[in-house]
Order: sequence, then structure tokens, then C-alpha cells
Amino acid sequence: MAKRDYYEVLGVDKSADLDTLKKAYRKLALQYHPDRNPNDAGAEGRFKEVNEAYEILKDPQKRPAYDQFGYAGVDPAAAAAAGYRGGVGFDIGDALRAFMREFGGFDLFGGEAGGQRARDHRGGDRQIRLALTLEEIAIGSTKKVRVNKLVPCTTCRGRGSASGTTVTCDVCGGSGQLRRVQRSFLGQMVSVSACEKCGGEGEIVRDPCPTCRGSGVVQGQETISLNIPPGVMEGNYMTVRGHGDAGPRSGPPGDLIVVMTEKPHPVFERHGRDILSDLPIHPHQAVLGVHIEVPTLGGTAEVEIEPGTISGKVLRPRQLRGKGIPGRGGQDPGDHYLRVIVVTPAKLSVDERKLWEQLAKVSGSVPPKVQKGFFDRMREAFGP
Repeated sequence: MAKRDYYEVLGVDKSADLDTLKKAYRKLALQYHPDRNPNDAGAEGRFKEVNEAYEILKDPQKRPAYDQFGYAGVDPAAAAAAGYRGGVGFDIGDALRAFMREFGGFDLFGGEAGGQRARDHRGGDRQIRLALTLEEIAIGSTKKVRVNKLVPCTTCRGRGSASGTTVTCDVCGGSGQLRRVQRSFLGQMVSVSACEKCGGEGEIVRDPCPTCRGSGVVQGQETISLNIPPGVMEGNYMTVRGHGDAGPRSGPPGDLIVVMTEKPHPVFERHGRDILSDLPIHPHQAVLGVHIEVPTLGGTAEVEIEPGTISGKVLRPRQLRGKGIPGRGGQDPGDHYLRVIVVTPAKLSVDERKLWEQLAKVSGSVPPKVQKGFFDRMREAFGP
């Protein structure tokens, strides 16, 4: 089934503020919560859809990206096969965690499903920063990274018990939760807190593993391979499911969040999908024009500098169109711009000085007419 627009999912306008989003989300989340609709197979899908829409639109960074690029701004389809998630891709566990965060830890409807989920202690998420060169960003890359994180204890195989046996907690009866029922205008409210005796596990380890002290996890490392799609930008991130910290006592693992950063390039500047580089030339080349070879992200290209080109002028040569950075979600690459820098010689030979003096006599002492300034030309090239 095709994804619906997030604003349509929540039933709000694109100008809706955070309070409006929250009110719409709370109403729909309560309406479609799976525990309130145990016999409705479609309710779980709507519940996930509502939570995903709210998680994106309430985020001050994700919402502008979604408004500008749609789904490509938060989860580009072209990168899905490479594992690039953009931070979305909700399953029912994600939706329920989002719901519990928003409602302050209350399980509004009770039920055994909530108790079972509480015992699945998920491992924490890990975040790393991955520095990429402009060349890697232009064509995509495969990177191997080493992540320091919690891994299952090999002594007890992640169970936390030296013998591998546990006993059911006699306080919570194995649910891992202590509940208090309250009445409100919303209906029955169940306040849920973790059992203090077992720490929410529902089970007690009588003989803790001496290596992990009963937690089932220890500090370790993992090396993983990441497929980075072309066109990523500073601050984009990918979520690698199941590669965060291992969960306590065989609980499910968390996720690895990989945040992209761009390494400064010695030659090229990036402006979205376009790139810009300086082109130093001699005064006579600026006056007479020249065919000159310039470096590009993919190698070199020969471009023509027309006679009378002034220093600071920004060019968009035909040969460099499409030589920029590919866009996310399958957008065409941008262009490569050149900023002409006419280099004034600092030292002159005797012959060079004579030629310049002769040129000065021919040119006269009246300054030439001032042309457009540098920043005016930059605005013309890259917009306001």
C-alpha cells in the first residue's frame, strides 16, 4: 500500500504548530492503539502510520527535510536497498515506544501484550559519526567501521546466570511490572512502573555470572560494513537495525545511528548538488582567452575561458554541467562552477617589466569601467 502524506495521516494542515500536531496525534493514537482494537487487523497498521507521521513532523530537523523533499528527505527509496533509512521505517515496537514516551509511561488500556513487551529489555542505541570525502559522496562508497558497544557475555551466553537458570520474581509474578489502575475521562488508566526487585526483568538470577555480574552483557567491539549511497549531506544519518548495544539477559539489541559528516576538500566547495572551484589564470589568459584543463571530481576536463574574462567571475562551462554531486532519491547531479582568479605576478623579469611598461603606455592612465562585483556574480550563479 502506498504511503500517505504525513499531514494527511494526522489530519492537519502543513502550517500546523507543535500543539496542533500533538493534539491530533494523541487523539488518533488512542483511537488505533492495538490493545484497544484486539480484533481489528488494520488498527495496528494505522497505529504505526500515526506514530511515524508524528515522529517526523514534530522533529525540527526532519520536518523541513520532509516538507522540501517528501519521503526522499527522510527515507530515500533509492537508498533503501543499501540500508539507508534516514531514521524512519517504523515497526510496531518503535510505535509503542513512541506512544509510551508521549504519554509519560502510561499503558492506557492494560492487557498482557503490554506486560510481555516490558520484559523485552532492548539494548541502547549507539551513535557514531562517519567522515566522508567529497569523492565518496559523489559516487557512494562502502565503509567498514568499528563500533565500541555492549555485546553478549560469552561466559554465560548472554543469560546473566552462571548456571543458566533463573527464577520467577515473586513480587511481580514474572511480568516485570507493577501496575496501578486509575479512572479518568479517557477511561481506564493503568500506571505502569518497573518492578524494583527484579528491575523489570520478571526473573531473578540466583547465581550471577562472574564475568558480566548478571547483566548478560560486557564491553566489546563489532566491525560492520556500511553501504553509503551517493548524494548524502552533512547531518544525514542512517539507522542500522540491530547493531547497537546488546540487550540485557538476551534482550533484543538496539540500533546503530550513523551520522554523516563531510571532510573539507582542498579544491572543491560544495553548494548542495553543485560544486565550485577556483581557477587561477595569468592576466594575458584573461585578456586573450584560453583553453585550459581543470580538475573535476571524476578526473579532468578542458574548458574555454573567453577573452576579457575578469577576476572573480563565476563560470558555468558547458563541459562541466552534470559534473557535480548526485541528488538523493535519484535526482540528477548538479554542475561544476569555476571562479576565475586572475593572478597578478609579484616578481617580473627584465623583459616582462619592459612589456608591462609598454602596455601601460598603450592603455593610458584612465581606469577601466567597474563591472559587477564578486558577490553580485555569486548571487547570479547560486541564487539569493
